[in-house]
Amino acid sequence: MDKKIALQGILYDEKSSFLRGTAKAPPQIRAAYHSSSANYFAENGLEADPSVFEDKGDFKPTDYFEIERITASNLEGKQQIISLGGDHSVTYPVLKAIHSVYGQVEILHIDAHGDLYDSFDGDPHSHACPFARIMEDELASRLVQIGIRTLNTHQREQAAKYGVEITEMKDFDLHRLPLFTSPVYLSVDIDALDPAFAPGVSHQEPGGLSTRDLLHIIQAVQVPILGADIVEYNPDRDSNKRTAMVCAKIFREILSAMISNRS
Repeated sequence: MDKKIALQGILYDEKSSFLRGTAKAPPQIRAAYHSSSANYFAENGLEADPSVFEDKGDFKPTDYFEIERITASNLEGKQQIISLGGDHSVTYPVLKAIHSVYGQVEILHIDAHGDLYDSFDGDPHSHACPFARIMEDELASRLVQIGIRTLNTHQREQAAKYGVEITEMKDFDLHRLPLFTSPVYLSVDIDALDPAFAPGVSHQEPGGLSTRDLLHIIQAVQVPILGADIVEYNPDRDSNKRTAMVCAKIFREILSAMISNRS
């Protein structure tokens, strides 16, 4: 893989519950990434500057499944891709496009929520449902979730049904992270972080990961990362663009991991 990493912004929050606003996130994450208050270097010393990716721009889908077509176009064959959301519903159509190129992948999903509902508020494509659809369609051979702290009975049943490997936040241990031996897709929901670190989310769930915990998880991935997303940042709920800067930091570390782990 010697192509540049593709970057796309998905201006979409039509599947959100409780609050809208995540469609505004991609431009804010880009602005934080380019902020002169920081630099482009990742913590491993790699300069994750704009030369390492091809920015395809932001896209406002006219319908939900257009996200798959947009992603397929931006993949341009076997190319790594990072998507900036948007609500978490975007992960399902993005994965459909990834699957069309790579086949089944393993997924590392970092989130406060399992997003495994069969249907939520009558919508099987709600942002609370993407991983049920992904596993139902057999787009992934393995789903590993870290940071979960909102499981109800239905989602526990769904996790058992699909064989999801869950590290709930109450059991989280940095020294016992899951290992991967095959290429992965990385999905980062910013509400995985405790609201003290990232207040700019629609669903603030206390008791979460620190920013350092999240960076450590990303840095511990030693296999190729075929694609990734950063979702559920809501600028309307942010404080002094603090969460935007966290997203930009995560973006740099994902870029670095994508480059460093290429096979």
